Amino acid sequence: MDFPRHLLEIEALTRAQIELLLSLAGRFKRERTAARAAVTSGSEPAVDRRGLLRGRTVVTLFFEPSTRTRASFEVAARALGADVLSFQKDASSVIKGESLEDTVRNLDAIGADVLVLRHPAAGAHRLVARAVKASVINGGDGAHEHPTQALLDALSLRESLGTLEGKVVSIVGDIAHSRVARSNIHCLSKLGARVRVGGPSTVIPLGIEKLGCTVVRSLKEALEGADAVMALRIQSERISDARLPSARDYARTWGLNSRTLSLLPKEAVILHPGPVNRGVEMSNDVLESPRSLVMDQVGSGVAVRMAALALCLRAEVAP
Repeated sequence: MDFPRHLLEIEALTRAQIELLLSLAGRFKRERTAARAAVTSGSEPAVDRRGLLRGRTVVTLFFEPSTRTRASFEVAARALGADVLSFQKDASSVIKGESLEDTVRNLDAIGADVLVLRHPAAGAHRLVARAVKASVINGGDGAHEHPTQALLDALSLRESLGTLEGKVVSIVGDIAHSRVARSNIHCLSKLGARVRVGGPSTVIPLGIEKLGCTVVRSLKEALEGADAVMALRIQSERISDARLPSARDYARTWGLNSRTLSLLPKEAVILHPGPVNRGVEMSNDVLESPRSLVMDQVGSGVAVRMAALALCLRAEVAP
């Protein structure tokens, strides 16, 4: 099975390519779990993947703040034996006016094998992919896509639910500004899930149904009969925007708490891409409940990003 040299967007991937990446990520995740258990017991890990990308260089270029995505890409690269260069915007020639294209061409020239890019401009990853010889992985571009987030969400969901075929996944929150929502609609739909989206009417984009989802108008409608619900972050810097409700109003009408959780089937699970605004998108008891996959998503993130790096660089992964 061929996998593209760049991972730019879920929309461009086939189901078979998604399945390939998730299968490899699942293997890496199990190996990492076994390795941690081996360290605890004082024995040697059964599998060491640090030779897969030895001699390769992964550069993380984040023009927006990040904790989980950046850290997990860097952990993933080191777990495969790659060298990691963390690009610091404020300590680079960008502050002197250097363009994005010139920046990435210079990094390409010094030997970068993979550029992991997060940028506020939608489509920035495409410009970079045309400008360099290195592989490019989209770490989030504007409100367009965040492909590895959707892939890690799919991995955690499949491990919890067994399959996504025919499952109902509801995504609630600020859909209009969410690259996570767009990538997940594409990814989950391609894997056979039925995706619902809901939130305040002012942040539901007109025509979002064309991506392959159903719009619901209330949290009750989103939760009833769902196999999983994903709450999206409401960004505090946007709360003053006239199109958005206050944090208190949002929590009352769309927040997940012990009362609203009773609308979910008992076996359903809860996700959040993070960071969580506690008491807004979800209450502490929901976040910490056994049904929450939030911390599992973080673990899936390292494994998915290991798989993405390995596949984009055509690494030969032995059984």
